Amino acid sequence: MVIIMSKFRDYDPKKDREAVHRIWKEIGWLEKDQEKQMDTFIDACRALVADIDGEAECQVLTVPGTVRYLDEDLPFSCVASVGTSRIARKQGFAGRLTALAVARDANEEVLIAGLGMFEQGFYNRLGFGTGSYEHWASFDPASITVNVKARVPTRLTKDDWKKVHESRIRRKRSHGACNLHAPKTTKAEMGWSKKSFGLGYFDGPNGELTHHVWLDTKEIEHGPYWVRWMAYQNEEQFLELMALIKNLGDQIRLISICEPTGIQLQDLIDKPFKRRQITEKSKYENRMNAFAYWQMRILDLRGCMEKTHLSGEAISFNLELIDPIEDMLDDNAPWRGISGDYVVTLGPQSRAEEGKDEELPTLRASVGAFTRMWLGVRPASGLAVTDDLSGPKELLENLDLILRIPTPHPDWDF
Repeated sequence: MVIIMSKFRDYDPKKDREAVHRIWKEIGWLEKDQEKQMDTFIDACRALVADIDGEAECQVLTVPGTVRYLDEDLPFSCVASVGTSRIARKQGFAGRLTALAVARDANEEVLIAGLGMFEQGFYNRLGFGTGSYEHWASFDPASITVNVKARVPTRLTKDDWKKVHESRIRRKRSHGACNLHAPKTTKAEMGWSKKSFGLGYFDGPNGELTHHVWLDTKEIEHGPYWVRWMAYQNEEQFLELMALIKNLGDQIRLISICEPTGIQLQDLIDKPFKRRQITEKSKYENRMNAFAYWQMRILDLRGCMEKTHLSGEAISFNLELIDPIEDMLDDNAPWRGISGDYVVTLGPQSRAEEGKDEELPTLRASVGAFTRMWLGVRPASGLAVTDDLSGPKELLENLDLILRIPTPHPDWDF
């Protein structure tokens, strides 16, 4: 019988660097010559590890930031990485260590946590709910139809990471948009691939980088290329970046872009259906794909409601909230989740208070389902069909009305 001695603790770069490198290599995240970028990324994060017999075999990274809720910026924690070595699988380390990382950030007045999921279901056990679909458009850049002539841009190199990060932070943001505060996250992302590059414009009043695009490829000559991110402050800058991408079409045959919030890229593509048909199943296939690969959860219900200002007549209801993360946390965890009974008001001045009002209708929900409803991922009536949320028909209809808000998009991959 094998007895596994485990311990959860803070990451120690001197002791754990090689072990965490091995974890990433075993799960296919780390290739040759990428160790420096990985160390830069970890240095930007708050890192926890789980030991087996004194050596790190599981690691979880979180990085602070903000998420936009309508016009409010809320404190946000991004679970940036969860990695488990080959020998530590099916021991419960990943779930419990992630729960502890979330609990520690929640204890420091973070209101929301988010992450990118490897598969739907695993992080639901920690109260996370699936986010909106992100549309990825792949098309011939020469088919872009914007009537704008792009000026000559400035080359951006990996040495420009501070300027690029500030440009990302200052970009135009809409509902659901996230910022990750640590500049070294951008530095690591820019350095991850040897063939990535950027183009941009320094139009700020003091020469700041106002709008730019960062691209990557495996085959430089003809692509495909993909846009890692775009950052712009207004619609004119967006159109100039699209014109700049169009200029690559003389040589590049395919480019993939995550559709920006509020934009329907098909409006800017010439003969999209014809191009999809004639390129079908080719290396340069024009297509549109949709993926829901990010998740979020509320960490502080009262704090989130205080930041919620909705149009329309306020509604009040009882909320029976179930938070499964408490089953993943030890008794000495600094935060135990947000299960409980609340009286919630949604409206111009929203609030949540512990308790129950017998005269009000009752909504029963997991924290993941409630988060999805509150963010505007899906309406209450739809979540009542597919997720862990239920209530009287009239209450669901009223929730659908009051939460008519934009679809959330993080606009920052994690």
